[in-house]
Amino acid sequence: MQTDRHFSTGKRKTAVARIILRPGTGTITVNRRPYDVYFPRQASQLLIQQPFEIVEAIGRYDIEANVAGGGLAAQADAVRFGIARALTAADAERRTPLKRAGLLTRDARKKERKKYGQPGARKRFQYSKR
Repeated sequence: MQTDRHFSTGKRKTAVARIILRPGTGTITVNRRPYDVYFPRQASQLLIQQPFEIVEAIGRYDIEANVAGGGLAAQADAVRFGIARALTAADAERRTPLKRAGLLTRDARKKERKKYGQPGARKRFQYSKR
C-alpha cells in the first residue's frame, strides 16, 4: 500500500522536529501556526525553504511540523533536516542533491555537560600552590 504521507524526524542540539509531508500547495505550518509567524527571522524562513529549492519542489508539498525544545534557531535547523529527510523518503532520487548540499547530515553539536566538583564544563577552579 503506497501512502501519500511521509513522516520524518529532524534534530539539532536539544530541538526535535516531527515532520509530516503530504502532496499539496506548499503550505508550511509549525506547531499549528504558519511558519513565517512562528519563525519571524528571515534567515530561519530561508533555511526552511532550502530543501525545496535544491530538489525544485517548491509549492508541491504541504508540511506539518511539530517542534519542541531548544531555541528558535535550533528548531529551524531541526525542521530543515526533517524536511530533507521526508523529501528523501518521498523520492529516493532526491537523496544525492540533498546530501551534496549537506542537508542530510545531523549537526551533532550539543552543549557539554557540567562536571561535578567544577564550576563549568571546561572551566576549572584556579590552581593555588599554597
